[in-house]
Amino acid sequence: MTIRTFAIAPALAAALVLALSACSGPEAPAGHAEAAAHEAPTSSSAGLPDGNLASGEKLASTKGEATGQSCVDCHGANGTAPIDPSYPIIGGQYADYLAHALQAYRSGVREHALMSSQAKALTDQQIADLSVYFSQRESELVTLQGSHD
Repeated sequence: MTIRTFAIAPALAAALVLALSACSGPEAPAGHAEAAAHEAPTSSSAGLPDGNLASGEKLASTKGEATGQSCVDCHGANGTAPIDPSYPIIGGQYADYLAHALQAYRSGVREHALMSSQAKALTDQQIADLSVYFSQRESELVTLQGSHD
């Protein structure tokens, strides 16, 4: 029985190697593997460049061409005092959440009469800057944790 096991083992090993190599992706063309190894992610989970706080602060007060409004005109100076109760508090919100929402408005996946047109003109860098700026504002967001105690 040991002779049979020794005879089957190399065949199983060869089959395993073939199966694993079939599952791996195609080899990178010459020179591409080295370039890919040096490409460290420099973006948020929303796929954006790193945001700049100062640029975001300036942009938050800049009137958009589409609506004539700035972010702070509707969401308040720190993003915590919306002029309409249906508008979200964005100050203190997670940067990635804000970036994802702005990208969705820009692409049309998420719709709102003002935000869709306002976000259409934003670049990826502007979205990153605004997201970082509003995420760094003091949060007035609350959870329901402990509300029923």
